[in-house]
Amino acid sequence: MKHNGIYISRFSAWAPGLENANEWEEWALGKREINICSESPALSFTEPMFRRRLSQISKMTIQVVHDLLPVAEETKMLFLSFRGELTHQYKINKTFIEDNDIMPAGFSLSVFNAPAALASMAFSLKGGYTAIYPGGNSFGAGLSLAEAAFLSRGETRGCGESEELIFVYADEVIPHEYKDIFPGTHLPLAFGFVLACKPDSLSIPFSALKEGINNPVDFLKRLILSKLN
Repeated sequence: MKHNGIYISRFSAWAPGLENANEWEEWALGKREINICSESPALSFTEPMFRRRLSQISKMTIQVVHDLLPVAEETKMLFLSFRGELTHQYKINKTFIEDNDIMPAGFSLSVFNAPAALASMAFSLKGGYTAIYPGGNSFGAGLSLAEAAFLSRGETRGCGESEELIFVYADEVIPHEYKDIFPGTHLPLAFGFVLACKPDSLSIPFSALKEGINNPVDFLKRLILSKLN
């Protein structure tokens, strides 16, 4: 299969109920399930005050970025989510309805780009980030945007051995009160990968993975299984 010179050099994932590579492989093969709950990673590598008020989606995002390190501090991040900081948004809406008030500290953690911003802060990444909600709930559109962003970055800076882009997808468990707004099963899940233009022995051509994919679960399963072949 032809590819465009972009490779996934490494990836990481976090979800409730899956703790190691073997369990992720079993999940990709349909032998395990992700727990639909609010469990979050411990983030023991961060300061307690930093992680104290973080949501599930922000903690998962920080964890998967941590597991992708090391990267150059100027590495750019592309963050994709379909629901964003849903739990914090719900709390703010509830407070506003009941008390007609919004606390600034709570609002700052509820914005859509909060998980990417917090991950950048946690690891002193200075390359900037882009937070996107793809049109039509299309995960494939998000992958195409990551490809375009990487190619554009390579055109302006050149494709050197250190040229990389972090892609992160994350969505958290849906509060019970929003079940009617978001019908169906939505998994709390985060994963990330590093795009690079220089392949190594473990790299996977990006175009081969994203072809025909339009949801994050199918993409992650394809990514995991490609590592087994």
